[in-house]
Formats: sequence, C-alpha cells, structure tokens
Amino acid sequence: MGWDGDALAGQMEEVFERQQAVADARALRGTSTLEERMRSSQFESLRVSRSRIMTQLNGATNPSHRTMLERALKSINDQMAADEKNS
Repeated sequence: MGWDGDALAGQMEEVFERQQAVADARALRGTSTLEERMRSSQFESLRVSRSRIMTQLNGATNPSHRTMLERALKSINDQMAADEKNS
C-alpha cells in the first residue's frame, strides 16, 4: 500500500483552510449556528487526530503497524472529505 504523504498532506491542508475560511466568515457575520460550530469542532478534532497519525506513520517501521496507521489515516481523510462535501 503506497502513501504519498506530501501530496496527501497538501490536499487535506487545502480542505482545512477552506473549512476554516467558511467558519471564520460565519463567525464574523455572527450567523454561525450550533450545528456549524459542532461540525467545525469535529473537523478540528479530525485534523488533530490526522496530524498525530501522520507523525506516528513517519516513525513507524513495523509493516503491520504502518498498515494500521495508513488505514486510520485513510478513514480520517474520508471523513474530512465527506464533511467538506456536506458543508
């Protein structure tokens, strides 16, 4: 299973920046709903988890551990992408 960390990191950072820009714009307008704040909080939690997994993946040498981390990273990326589509 291949993993292109730089491309993936750049792609997900763009998603985060778009999500953050939308949240910032809503906050400035004062129209952020509870649902939007919860979604933003969940997205931030996913971003932190993703960052932690990427750090672990960079240092992982055991193939089965790497596979587990790659699967976890894919799951988080899928969730973040789905959230991006729904916002």
